[in-house]
Amino acid sequence: MKPLFVCALLALLAGMPASGQSAADIERKALAVRPDAKNPVGPNLEVPPAWKVRLDASDASVTVGKDESFDIRFVTMTPGWHVTTGPRAIFYHPASTAHGEFTARVGIYLFPPGDRNEAYGMFLGGKALDGPKQSYTYFLVRRSGEFLIKRRSGDKTEVLHPWTKHEAVVPYTAKTEGTIHNVLEINAGPAEVAFLVNGKEVARRSRDGLDLDGVVGLRINHALNVHIDELTVEMRDGGSK
Repeated sequence: MKPLFVCALLALLAGMPASGQSAADIERKALAVRPDAKNPVGPNLEVPPAWKVRLDASDASVTVGKDESFDIRFVTMTPGWHVTTGPRAIFYHPASTAHGEFTARVGIYLFPPGDRNEAYGMFLGGKALDGPKQSYTYFLVRRSGEFLIKRRSGDKTEVLHPWTKHEAVVPYTAKTEGTIHNVLEINAGPAEVAFLVNGKEVARRSRDGLDLDGVVGLRINHALNVHIDELTVEMRDGGSK
């Protein structure tokens, strides 16, 4: 069993009655909270084992490690994970998947970005992420208070919803002290998909053509310093394959 699954399973078992839970029920509920920031993978302040990092542009010279000497710093930092990027990249645990009807949610703190208006958020529907035919849909926000929905297929990208200002997105302004926090959520139903920021719907699309089944993870653009305090997938009945 994978370490993350074991952590989630133990946490669930601790709060369950001894009777009335089938093995299938326990596994389904464990899967529904993976990965959970309350059960981070690996030792604190270490690179999370089994997670993968993929750059937009392949570069063998880029290093990933646990301190500022690396091009990308990516560590477990309770509660959650901390990322400081050089180049932009996606971050994911291959076991973190969603299928059918589900809600995927990520909470991200943005530290002072300087003058950069770089994007950060989540992706889902990830497939073939190790190869040239990678594909996923991503939902991002940026310091200017805007959001974007986009689709990647191999080296090509398609804008599904252009950068749009919305009051739900907390911006980073000259008056901001320290950090801002935004929670992005994708609620995938049988026919439609709702995209929310901080609990408010910002867009809704037909599910047709989105191909949302697959890996769920993070997308952080270049030269950003962020802390992820939540990354959860909650699959509803019938949503697990």
